[in-house]
Amino acid sequence: MNYILFDGPVRNALLPFTFTRPVADIRIGILTIREKWEKYLGYTTTTITEDYLSEKYPMVEMEENILINASFLPNEVLVEMIKSLEKNQAIFKGDEVVAFYTNDTQEEVDFDTYEIIDYNEEGLRIEYTWDIFAKNDAAIREDFELLTEDRISQPIPKSVNVINPENIFIEKGAKLEFVTLNASTGPIYIGYNSEIMEGSVIRGPFALCEEAQVKLATKVYGATTVGPHSRIGGEVNNSVLFGYSNKGHDGFLGNSVLGEWCNIGADSNNSNLKNNYEEVRLWSYETEGFAKTGLQFCGLMMGDHSKCGINTMFNTGTVVGVSTNIFGSGFPRNFVPSFSWGGAAGFSTYITKKAFETARIVMSRRHVEFTEEDARILEHVFEETKKWRKE
Repeated sequence: MNYILFDGPVRNALLPFTFTRPVADIRIGILTIREKWEKYLGYTTTTITEDYLSEKYPMVEMEENILINASFLPNEVLVEMIKSLEKNQAIFKGDEVVAFYTNDTQEEVDFDTYEIIDYNEEGLRIEYTWDIFAKNDAAIREDFELLTEDRISQPIPKSVNVINPENIFIEKGAKLEFVTLNASTGPIYIGYNSEIMEGSVIRGPFALCEEAQVKLATKVYGATTVGPHSRIGGEVNNSVLFGYSNKGHDGFLGNSVLGEWCNIGADSNNSNLKNNYEEVRLWSYETEGFAKTGLQFCGLMMGDHSKCGINTMFNTGTVVGVSTNIFGSGFPRNFVPSFSWGGAAGFSTYITKKAFETARIVMSRRHVEFTEEDARILEHVFEETKKWRKE
């Protein structure tokens, strides 16, 4: 069977992260949504996404296909239901399609002709950007069970101060000495070739992915995920870094999500709680206004390739688009459009030529190529987001 993950109607609610990736490639927990599905299914998957992303994330259609709504995270019950799908069957949760069977001869899908199977489990689903950190606790726990089942952890070094060692899993190549790990509040996963430097104190749930690094004397509160090749320092609370992003110095990052290739300057801080303790509102690309989150704690949402200078301050519930460069004193506004250059004193347009030059340098340091595909995606984002920039 061929499995295809599609973005579904939540794609716009997950901007700015889905400007540069399909919904399936969002990281929550330890793994991306795609990695979770592939591990459960035992098959690789392809993607139905926006046309401008399809060159980098192509779809492969075969004679028989099952399409899966990528906003739904897999679990054993849902996976068994999907594996059992037959011709003209679809799984729905309420009015939302979860998965359906199709073949290459179908010109269109009419669910009125399908047998509808109800999915009534309370599984995880990502519908808004803030779900990525708000549901990260449950996602880390599920991924921890998935990745460590019937496996034996590397030994915990003797110098490590540990609580609940049975809730800690260390992959090969990981380095950690003279740190404190408290897994009584949730599991702690330490990935392949990762490093936790001396003096760091970490409370689970926590995921340190492959080749990621925790700098000296870092304080981490769960549920936090440090994606592959990312670095954290200072104080981090309930945040997710997708991959290849750095928050390597002192300063606070809380209830936040950073995409890939982001960099947070030294002593930068974000607020995650309003002074009046009211519900946080967050910029919505769908409504082009500020949406209620239902959350008292909500920090920074930063799209791929965005950066801020030293001592940057972000207000509660700030959304930063793709490829922005923020610097200077004072609080920048709490919606910074993609390809913006500046800060509280005002913004100009960060032209693509200069943005691409920086991206090539940044990515080459990690031995990753900035491809023509990447450039075309960012060019599209530049044009699509032009209406929000004051040019």
